[in-house]
Parts: sequence; C-alpha cells; structure tokens
Amino acid sequence: MPTTNVTIRMDEDLKKEAEDLFSDLGLNLTTAFVAFVKQAVREQRMPFVLSRNIPNEETRKAIENARNGIGVSKGFSSVSDLMDDLNADD
Repeated sequence: MPTTNVTIRMDEDLKKEAEDLFSDLGLNLTTAFVAFVKQAVREQRMPFVLSRNIPNEETRKAIENARNGIGVSKGFSSVSDLMDDLNADD
C-alpha cells in the first residue's frame, strides 16, 4: 500500500513532550500517530489513552515515607488488639 506524507502543526514544546512520552513507550512520533489513526478508524471513535504512571508530589512523598517506615502502623493479630491500640492514651 502506498504511503503519503501528512504535515501536522503543533507547539514546539508540545512536540518535544510528545516525543519524550512516545519514546518512553517505545514509539516514535510517526508510529504513535499511525497507531492512533488506525485504531480510531477501526473503532470509529477516539480510541485510547497511553499514559505514564507518574505519581504526583503527595503520592511520591507517601511512597518515600512508607519506604522509610514513617507513618506506617504496626501489625495487629486481631481487631480487638487494633481497637485497644486505637483507644489507648498516647
């Protein structure tokens, strides 16, 4: 099947961000656009979302705290033990 060129105009910063994203996903910009268009045509709708799983600052801090044992509660062998601990005076 013959191919054709398509010209797309977009903000330079957006293009760079898209190239970085698609590179992380193992694609180049052309391959990503072709995959998007093929699926859109096949499904007759806006087809999919590809996203990186990047936690926000609050989640990153919670992950770091958990790794360092900060704010992590101790384990309990029963609900009764948990309730006793919750009701204990500090």
